[in-house]
Amino acid sequence: MGNNAEHTADTFTGPVFRPGDAGYDEEIAGFQTAYTHRPALVVGAVHAEDVRAAVEYAARHGLPVAVQATGHGLSVAADGGVLISTRRMTTLEIDPANRSARIGAGVRAGALVEAAAAHGLAPLNGSSPSVGVVGYLLGGGIGLLAREFGYAADHVRAIELVTADGRVRRLVPGDELFGAVLGSGGNFGVVTAIELGLLPVAEVYGGQLMFDTPLVEQALDVWKQWTATVPDELTSTVAMLTFPDIPQVPAPLRGRYVASFRIAFNGPAEEGERLVAPLRAVGERLKDDLRTMPYAESHTIHSDPDHPHAYAATNALLSELNGDTLSALLSAARPDSGADAVIDIRHLGGALSNPSETVVNHRAAAYIVRIITDPADETAAKDKIRTALAPWTVGHSLNFLYGAGADADEAQTQAGYSGYTYQRLANLKAKYDPHNMFRFNRNIRPAN
Repeated sequence: MGNNAEHTADTFTGPVFRPGDAGYDEEIAGFQTAYTHRPALVVGAVHAEDVRAAVEYAARHGLPVAVQATGHGLSVAADGGVLISTRRMTTLEIDPANRSARIGAGVRAGALVEAAAAHGLAPLNGSSPSVGVVGYLLGGGIGLLAREFGYAADHVRAIELVTADGRVRRLVPGDELFGAVLGSGGNFGVVTAIELGLLPVAEVYGGQLMFDTPLVEQALDVWKQWTATVPDELTSTVAMLTFPDIPQVPAPLRGRYVASFRIAFNGPAEEGERLVAPLRAVGERLKDDLRTMPYAESHTIHSDPDHPHAYAATNALLSELNGDTLSALLSAARPDSGADAVIDIRHLGGALSNPSETVVNHRAAAYIVRIITDPADETAAKDKIRTALAPWTVGHSLNFLYGAGADADEAQTQAGYSGYTYQRLANLKAKYDPHNMFRFNRNIRPAN
């Protein structure tokens, strides 16, 4: 029995915490530091039975439930209720013959990549190795090789889920809840494990090409035209940002406004070199580290920050990226516009447009623009950029919405789906979670 477990009527294998207990603050802490859950009870689950017992306890006492593994995608912080911490659920089994992995709810992307790489395999992971795999999959998952292989959620083979009635369910393709869970976050229960298909990818050609301020607009224009010509085996993104003038940043980059193009190509280096030649022709680079690397090093392509910090973000899925779109974006987002934001544009299309059983919608979108800001002064910058992009916006990706309060409202959640899909999800919510126990998320309210 965990510490303080006597405070509840249930017995858990893992530790249990209440406010004021030693270890409570450490248990609720996550990667997102702008806000945090403040539950009345935390259950440090170590297996599915702990999760089931925690959900049953919450139902018996009429309490809402939040779930956290790493805290990267925290959108709505719990105030009271029960928090199920799944970070101890780190079961990770690779089946090389079936090219699959069974992963517990607390497994991080870096651990999965490393385990799969030992067998010459790779998951469709995203850019950060510290992100929880399950949370990433429940949002859809736009991976490093997304244009060739589609959304990561499309490769899920089975889901183990505890629903609001305390039942442990195994979902497979064709089940009513299977596709609904993939793309709707944690609205239908607590996922305890997932079986995921892996890919026979051992190496990737990739890295960054970074251009200084005078070349940013030209490089963006070339990239825009270039993305219309590249094969699906190449997925690329670009980040526009001003590096902070702090000691942690290499001296040559401090205070500079740059465009950094991130390349991932599943193919030989010679072909990769040929494909990126138009980008290199833009001019001198501040950074150029393109190379063939073991897939286990693929996190270096984006070099996401690995330390917890505060951030907010929204996004816009775009029907196209033309000259007018770029002009509007640059006018709203360049440093002299007053907007203090990191702009991240990802090239979509390819296999991302394939139909799927999952509820990841807006698959015809050609690009996604992410707007990442400091939570302290986020609203003006985000609103300005979203307004500029409105003529080309077809929806939002729920995977990349970070922010509390008004920015986590129902209208923005609905924009992540087609009208038909949202109504279907609301009907399923009424069936499987009629009291909206799982509401600390991009919430889908039960249909009336």
